[in-house]
Amino acid sequence: MFALIARRLLWMIPTLFVISLVSFALIQLPPGDYLTSYISALEESGESVNEELVESLRKRYNLDEPFVLQYSKWLNDLMLFGFERGDDGNYLWVTDADGVEHFNWPVFKWPDLGKSFEWNRPVSELIGERLLLTMTISIVTLLFTWALAIPIGIYSAVRQYSWGDYAFSVLGFIGLATPNFLLALVFMYVGHSVFGMSAGGLFSPEYASAEWSMAKFADLLAHLWIPVIVIGTSGTAGLIRVMRGNLLDELPKQYVMTARAKGVSPWKLLLKYPVRVALNPLISTVGWVLPGIVSGSVIVAVVLGMPTVGPLLLRALENQDMYLAGSMVMILSFLTVIGTLISDILLLIFDPRIRYDERGR
Repeated sequence: MFALIARRLLWMIPTLFVISLVSFALIQLPPGDYLTSYISALEESGESVNEELVESLRKRYNLDEPFVLQYSKWLNDLMLFGFERGDDGNYLWVTDADGVEHFNWPVFKWPDLGKSFEWNRPVSELIGERLLLTMTISIVTLLFTWALAIPIGIYSAVRQYSWGDYAFSVLGFIGLATPNFLLALVFMYVGHSVFGMSAGGLFSPEYASAEWSMAKFADLLAHLWIPVIVIGTSGTAGLIRVMRGNLLDELPKQYVMTARAKGVSPWKLLLKYPVRVALNPLISTVGWVLPGIVSGSVIVAVVLGMPTVGPLLLRALENQDMYLAGSMVMILSFLTVIGTLISDILLLIFDPRIRYDERGR
């Protein structure tokens, strides 16, 4: 296992490097840049464009430099070990004893995610402001999904073709077929027309910009159940089908019959052997869970007007805010790689049949 972890950690370096290059290239692939979008917005509103201001901003954000140089500076800022840069964004040069100028030697530094063009603020501050709420919604949704899907999936498999199995199957198919954003619109319409209240947002108007307190936390809990149900519906429905199908595959196997013949109690037999194996697909999706906890459901967050990370990423991509969008993509990619490693380790622990060694290949 330790050899596996070490090998995977080493492979993370080239993997993240390739992801950073592709992500930065895709962000800049549309024609123009952030200033192009900014100028277009000013012209549509009828305001005049100051060419000198535009050129100064272009030099300030290094948008007048070639792609390779922009990417090298961004990657240099993301790493723990790199070259120092001055206030103007250029690399610092030093003169040696022979009078020759060269780059300063690389140093250990804290990663710098850059500065957002649109918000004119550090990217780390923008993400940090929304990260806590995003993680709260995602973690509660994950617990809600697993708490419902696993027991229902077990019941549907054990009571196959019963009325309860049919009822849960119908509800599961409806949950899979209904888009999350459509369910969010239904909640907003019913809340406004029937109950006279808004189902959007995470806080009441009086707490939206207030400091954190017990009253604001209670208000968050009062609004939290709507996005949790909306986001968790399709995931719960899909997980029920996966759990039911995997458990049905395990129940007829020989090891289950042998344990039953030895007199193992039904519930102990069910939970100790076939359920443990049937949980493998849930464990293998940890690689998707970690980035999902940070990003959340983007479309649902936009529809419900939630101040989470997802809409911030979408807006950065639309406006070609390359430092904000690129940094967020790299964070999600890093969490995906780490989550995949964690899921592999958990699979080794929970299922002794899985072995990642030379003989297993």
